[in-house]
Amino acid sequence: MLDREGYRPNVGIVLLNSHNEVFWGKRVGQHSWQFPQGGIQHGESPEQAMYRELHEEVGLLPEHVQIVGRTRDWLRYDVPEEFLRRQHTSKTHRASYRGQKQIWFLLRLVGSDSDIHLRASEHPEFDAWRWIPFWIQLDSVIDFKREVYQLALSELARYLSRGIRMQQLAWGSPLEMLQSFYVGEDDEPQEPKPTDKP
Repeated sequence: MLDREGYRPNVGIVLLNSHNEVFWGKRVGQHSWQFPQGGIQHGESPEQAMYRELHEEVGLLPEHVQIVGRTRDWLRYDVPEEFLRRQHTSKTHRASYRGQKQIWFLLRLVGSDSDIHLRASEHPEFDAWRWIPFWIQLDSVIDFKREVYQLALSELARYLSRGIRMQQLAWGSPLEMLQSFYVGEDDEPQEPKPTDKP
């Protein structure tokens, strides 16, 4: 399911523990680490897709987490042509698909670490995980996703306690300076829901 500009609707998940550390997953059979994320299926809301992906990739159920906040609008990234060639044999699909547009959710784990199960689905996304500081080292993120990670973390930081301050952000620019990743004028912005309270 692509929008008219070639972006697939997607959700990203930043999962916090009680120390404001974030869940970091290692891709199966690879040396790359990332946040959980996945596509929004036809008929799903971003929140429904988030809960489905959370269970499929991390093994957590809605009762294991609390929604702390979410990004206001879509954040986008383009997938480089060399990745598209590897993933899609259809030239038609390559020509129309540009990348992902994402709503990012900030969740707090209210269950325990033992509730996390990476093999909750038949096709696991991760084969290892760990907790890392909220302000992750962006050089560990695949290059074409770095700016979206920066935008998502910068925006979601407003929901955290005052113990984590914006000046700890050693990379990037203020969110307002990177608006090109946001929704276009013709897209409908997503408003935060009543459950998205700090």
